Amino acid sequence: MQYNPRHAMNPSASPSHSRLSEVDAQDALSGFDTIIDVRSESEFAEDHIPGAISCPVLNDRERAEVGTLYKQQSPFDAKKIGAALVAANISRHLQAHFLDRPRDWRPLVYCWRGGERSGAMAHILSRVGWKVGRLRGGYKAYRRAVIAELGTLPAGFDWRVICGMTGTGKSRLLRALQEQGAQVLDLEELAAHRGSVLGNLPGQPQPSQKMFESRLWARLKALSPEQPVFVESESKKIGALRVPDSLIAAMWASSCVVIDAPMAVRVALLKDEYVHFLADTAALNAQLDCLRPLHGTAVIERWQALAGGGAWDELTEDLLSSHYDPAYTRAIAAHYPRLPQALRLKLEGHGEAAIHALAAELAGNAGRPPAA
Repeated sequence: MQYNPRHAMNPSASPSHSRLSEVDAQDALSGFDTIIDVRSESEFAEDHIPGAISCPVLNDRERAEVGTLYKQQSPFDAKKIGAALVAANISRHLQAHFLDRPRDWRPLVYCWRGGERSGAMAHILSRVGWKVGRLRGGYKAYRRAVIAELGTLPAGFDWRVICGMTGTGKSRLLRALQEQGAQVLDLEELAAHRGSVLGNLPGQPQPSQKMFESRLWARLKALSPEQPVFVESESKKIGALRVPDSLIAAMWASSCVVIDAPMAVRVALLKDEYVHFLADTAALNAQLDCLRPLHGTAVIERWQALAGGGAWDELTEDLLSSHYDPAYTRAIAAHYPRLPQALRLKLEGHGEAAIHALAAELAGNAGRPPAA
């Protein structure tokens, strides 16, 4: 095709204009090979569509500089500087990330409101010849869709809530179920937290509330309502993050599976899961201090002394019997009215073989309670 300068000046006159399409937020996870977030790095860090890559057309510093120039000096001068920066950044991203993409590659581009930043990137990519989607309304529309759908999606699934005292291997059981092909929602994995006062993961901060909700939304969108979904019983908060009320309500109304395990198995499992505390008693003692209002100074100091002396089995058993088990028993009885009819299974050991055997048994009957 012979080059026509009129097409360069007027995108709507170009045949490649048909390669640009507007996409609704509900469709952001399907039909595209790459999702490109062109907002600044801090916007991306707070929340983004799961799986998106960050390609800012203006970084935080550049946005601040252009914004200041726009407000304090001249909107025209700000637009000139902004255009130069945007062009340079798009060129850099094109060379660093996209030169190896084939002709049939399909990217989706979005910014804050679906305006100039995404428009610039989408136009350049479409001029190359790729079929480009642009998120209608940008991140703001996406965020509205996430909030709305989190209010309705949970009610559409057949939940099987895995209950059991702390240390009965519920999280490991979820992972084993997933490996065996069952549908699983692992809230603690999405929240990067084990859901208790000792639940912080070493070197892994929790995501923002918005990012947690994005991860949850994406996972729910990937589940089929035709098959049961296994989920661990959780509180309304996992660490610092809130679980949506709609999901909590759906879980409370669902069938339960209760996992029992001998104390020795529970202690061994918890020592495996919290091995980082065994190597850092100062961090453990700092977390135990959070329980001082509940148990008093004498109890906390005794637990801290056990930690300092490496008496891990005694400490773990005492924490379970004195703190975790009473709290869990009260919470689970108050929130799960179908608990008395639950399927009950026993975990016989703390090794992978025992976990996978239990998962196979649970998947085999789909977590249904026994017939009356």
